[in-house]
Amino acid sequence: MTLDLTKCSIGIEFGSTRIKAVLIDEKHLPIAQGSHDWENRLVDGIWTYTLDDIRQGLQHCYAELTADVQKQFGQKLTTVGSLGISAMMHGYLAFDSADNLLLPFRTWRNTITRSASEKLTEAFQFNIPERWSISHLYQCMLSHEEHLPKLAFFTTLSGYIHYLLTGRKVLGVGDAAGMFPIDSTVKDFDAGMIAKFNAVAKAEGYDIDVKKLMPQVLCAGDEAGTLTAEGAKFLDPTGTLQPGVPLCPPEGDAGTGMVATNSVAVRTGNVSAGTSIFAMIVLEQALKKLHRELDMVTTPDGLPVAMVHANNCTSDLNAWVGLFAEFAEKIGAKISTNDLFSVLYNNALTGDNDCGGLMSYGYYSGEFITGLEEGRPLFMRQPDAHFTLANFMRSHLYSALGALKIGMDILINEEKVGLDKLLGHGGLFKTKGVGQKIMADAMNAPVSVMETAGEGGAWGIALLAAYEVFKEPGETLPQYLNNKVFKDSKGSTIAPNADDAAGFNRFMAGYKAGLSAEKAAAADFK
Repeated sequence: MTLDLTKCSIGIEFGSTRIKAVLIDEKHLPIAQGSHDWENRLVDGIWTYTLDDIRQGLQHCYAELTADVQKQFGQKLTTVGSLGISAMMHGYLAFDSADNLLLPFRTWRNTITRSASEKLTEAFQFNIPERWSISHLYQCMLSHEEHLPKLAFFTTLSGYIHYLLTGRKVLGVGDAAGMFPIDSTVKDFDAGMIAKFNAVAKAEGYDIDVKKLMPQVLCAGDEAGTLTAEGAKFLDPTGTLQPGVPLCPPEGDAGTGMVATNSVAVRTGNVSAGTSIFAMIVLEQALKKLHRELDMVTTPDGLPVAMVHANNCTSDLNAWVGLFAEFAEKIGAKISTNDLFSVLYNNALTGDNDCGGLMSYGYYSGEFITGLEEGRPLFMRQPDAHFTLANFMRSHLYSALGALKIGMDILINEEKVGLDKLLGHGGLFKTKGVGQKIMADAMNAPVSVMETAGEGGAWGIALLAAYEVFKEPGETLPQYLNNKVFKDSKGSTIAPNADDAAGFNRFMAGYKAGLSAEKAAAADFK
């Protein structure tokens, strides 16, 4: 079989621990992929990746994709119909007028911007989370950091990589909504809040127009540039990939998650559960009041979305599974990683539905929703707890959803937000049925997982790239996804069990009560 590469699209997504590239065909099916594992590092108290990390990760991931295409189809990747870049949202990449990075990349994981976040939320009367790019910039202003007089441009990771490939300083509206508030009526940065920010910046001694420092906002389907000769060489140092490939607007992982689960229409929602966890609900109308636990972002085509974001999800779960893998190796037991996850996760479902007196906090980093600036993974239990392997693993699965549950209760119970379907994707759902059931009980709502859920954000940005060049005139993004991508999609739905949902709520009562212990550990265990 020979591919018509001009009808294919590539999506590349930079996750927190993995960079993934996917090639899709004209039927929007993934047919080849490449990946690169990486990890952020804590340098001088800042979670960061270096520019070399970014370049090497991108090139290795793309090289694996090309090798897979060569192996399967005997073809070289000389061109494709379209290409898209997505990445973890938020953070702060700051450059001078010569495109020199002014300080190490500050990722979403940093929670050093609390003062800026609180001041901006008060000034805007709109929730500005700690991880948002504008919080990072304003915190730099409050601290009068040395780089600010040289600042000419700041952006997110996807925006930076897109600039390297195309020379265009643009950003998809979904990712832009994690930099600065968006006015969904005009699908651009909110003009009133731009003026307010300029005023508070001037009060700190910085006479700027912040809009001129940020990328241009684009919606899904907007023209976003083409691969330059320099960009092609950066992505593929072998010189095989030719310039001229159209790119879609770069997006954040929240937006690609919405696309990958077909959750871009009103009253739909999705939960992405991996290193971090977030739920996105597309709104019929604005929220009634300000909630610090809820973010307002947008779909890739600009509709308003309420987002509940927690910094911690599967990292501690994976660490415990790794410990059991080490034990298995020591006793000579041969078991694959996938089988080990399956055994431990499925066994967790046999435990007590409130975890029998066991409690876990998988906090690798701080957690805004629960008021922690730093995290310490912590496990504890009552002396008379039902201490079994099933309850042990179940407590970690429950804990992975704890902070998210607090935010979602506000959205559903207080704001009465309408929700017709909730779709899950990400690493938590890889073991069939387990994460899905736990999520359904936690949210007390049916949770669906598509067969394509494991493809994740790289597939989502590939779909946005395909939409960029293959859409019909006037065809909206929801129409394109419904009619051309998900028309015959298959999946499964698990409804909540009333008893297990009640058990999760009992666990959450203990979770909230025990947060003082987690806070003490973060403060005292250095």
